Formats: sequence, structure tokens, C-alpha cells
Amino acid sequence: MCLKLNTLYLHDYDSRTTPLVTLPFKLFLESGAILHELGLYKSELLKFEFEIFHSLKKNVQFYSNLQHLSLDIITNFDIANIAKLLRVLTENTTKISTLSLVFHFEYVIILIYTLYPALIHFIKSQEQLRKFILDGRDDCPTDFCGVISALESQKNTLKEVILEGCVFNAEFKVLNNCKNLETLRILDCDTELLKILDYNNISTLEISYFKINVPIIVQVLKKIGILLQRLKIETRIVILEESLLKALKSFCPNIIYFNIMNIGLTTQLLELIGKLQKLQFLTLRYAYHPPKEERKIRVMRLAKILPSTLQYLDIALDSFIDILFDYCNAPLKKLLIGSGNFYNEKNTKALIRYCTRIRTLNYVGIAKYYDLDDDIRNELEKYVALVSYKHIVVNC
Repeated sequence: MCLKLNTLYLHDYDSRTTPLVTLPFKLFLESGAILHELGLYKSELLKFEFEIFHSLKKNVQFYSNLQHLSLDIITNFDIANIAKLLRVLTENTTKISTLSLVFHFEYVIILIYTLYPALIHFIKSQEQLRKFILDGRDDCPTDFCGVISALESQKNTLKEVILEGCVFNAEFKVLNNCKNLETLRILDCDTELLKILDYNNISTLEISYFKINVPIIVQVLKKIGILLQRLKIETRIVILEESLLKALKSFCPNIIYFNIMNIGLTTQLLELIGKLQKLQFLTLRYAYHPPKEERKIRVMRLAKILPSTLQYLDIALDSFIDILFDYCNAPLKKLLIGSGNFYNEKNTKALIRYCTRIRTLNYVGIAKYYDLDDDIRNELEKYVALVSYKHIVVNC
């Protein structure tokens, strides 16, 4: 009888506890369990004794159906044993769907001669790699010596790539050969990476950077064009560039998910939202406001132009929340309020009026759920389910 073990995450923050953590690993190996997901994080766990690798080779069934593998590669890891583990997996595991690599240092000599060859062979041995995550934080190697190029072997299966904290490297051009690549997330990476990609079939794009390069983003949007369906742009510097909104309006009419941070509730933004007639999910976080009377007019206009396809709205308003509810005709199913100013009688009554008028709203996500007055909560729950914001938030 086989035991199905979906996920096994192994952590060891204190090397003195390593024997205590590797013991359960041995027991799982010898139990007849079947492992589907394995994560080894921030530890010295790969300083396995000889019998661990012996058990791995002897109990192939344990990991032969492994689908998700996550590895943290840090200075206190025994790199030789990571490579040895990969070689063992390469011999018997070909069904990896998600591979996540987190680099915490760039000790190139060890990587080049010990780890990289094992990683290359492991990637090439896979038959159905669909998601590849490379997280370099601040210490990502600048030269991967063929590791990224090995993704060429997965060009027919790879569908999602997440790059975080990576610097420019010509190897990333191999992603242009992945014709089924649909989702690309470039987070806090060298902006040069954005320039070298073709974006042939990208329908989901997420870009996050302290200060985004708007002209480069505009060129990316032109390349993707009508294929783009889901877009998230996050920056800590206020976006004032009209060219970005103009490009979205001109080239990307088929967006169904739009999430943009640090942007003003400008006329250009309102015009864009009004043009996105397939929009289903909208998240707005804006960092500056016009004068009060003008702000009221713009909130009213926003409410009126929300498309009839919209089902999900995540918005932070510091005022005029009641105006948004009273003038909104979009058939929302989920509403998320990221402002503490929601908690007053005027706003809650406006929300009740919206619920009784439109009759589609199922959930309201509250940022400070437990700060909500009991009387207000009890009254609202007659019309809609109130939940914690984080429980219904939809990510790109």
C-alpha cells in the first residue's frame, strides 16, 4: 500500500538540528510514500549522510512522480550534495512541472564546476516543465553558463517564467524560442531584460520595479498588443507618464485583468478604463489626488464608466466611497476596500443601496476586518458576506 505525500518542505535554521530533521526524511523515503512536491529551504539539510543517497537510489518510487521542486542555494549549503541530489533525481524523475531556484550568493567557481552541470542535465531530462522560477534577490549570478540556455529543451512545454532580482544575461534570449510561453513576471530585474524578449505569445505580464522605465514598457506593450489579457505594473515611484496609458488604450484592448500601482486618478486613466470593454478584474492603487471637488467628480466618473463585464474591484479610496457605490452599475461579485475610511454609516448605507440595486455582489473584502463595528457588520451581513481582504484578493 502506497502513501500519497503531496508536499514535503524541509527547513533547518540551526545546523545543530540537522539530524533531527533528516530522520523524518529517511522515514518518508522508506515508508512507501509517493512525493509530488519537494522544497528545501535555507538549511544545511543537504549535508545528508551516505545512507540518505543510498535510500534515494533504492526507493525510486518515492520521488519518481515528483512534479514540483524548489531549492534554495545559499552559502551554508553543501553545493556538492545539491548536485548529487540533482543527479539522483535526473536518473529517475522526468515529470517536473515547476522548478524554482533561489540563489543567495554568486560564488561562481563552485557554481560553474559543481552545480551548473547537474542543473543543466536535470533541466534537459524533464519532459513537461511548465513553470520556471529564478529568484536571485541581490546576489544572483551574472553568468549561468548554460543553465538558462538549457530551457531550450523545454521550448514546447514552458508556459510561465518568473524572474526576480536577475541581471541582464544574453542567455535569457532563449525564452524567445519558447513558443508556448504565456506568462512572464519580471520583478526587480535589470531593465535590459525587457528589451531582449520578443513577447510572441505573452498574455499575462507582470512588471515590478522601484522606478519603471516607461518608454521600454511602452515598446513591450506594442509588441504584445491584442494578445495581452492580464497586466500588473507595480512601482514605488508615482507614474505620471501619459504615454503608458495611451499605449494601453491603443494596443491592448483585450485586457481582462488590470492592476496598476502608484498612479493618479487622471482623465487619461479614466479614459483607458472606459475603453477596456472586456475588463473583469480591476485593482487601483493611486498615490496622489486632485483637489476635493475635482476628486469627487472623478470618482463619480470612474463609477459610471466601469464596464459591464467587471466582476472584481479592488480599490483604495480615502473619500467619496459612497459616491462610488451610488453611481456604480457594474455587476460586481467581489469588492475589496483597502481603506479604513470605509467604516462609517454613510458608506455602509451606500453599499447596502448598491447591493439591493444590483444584486450581484457576493463578497466584500475588508482590510481591517476586526476593526469593523459590530452593528455595522451585522447590518451589512444581511446583504453580503464580509471577509478578510487577503482571503479573496485575486493576483495576476
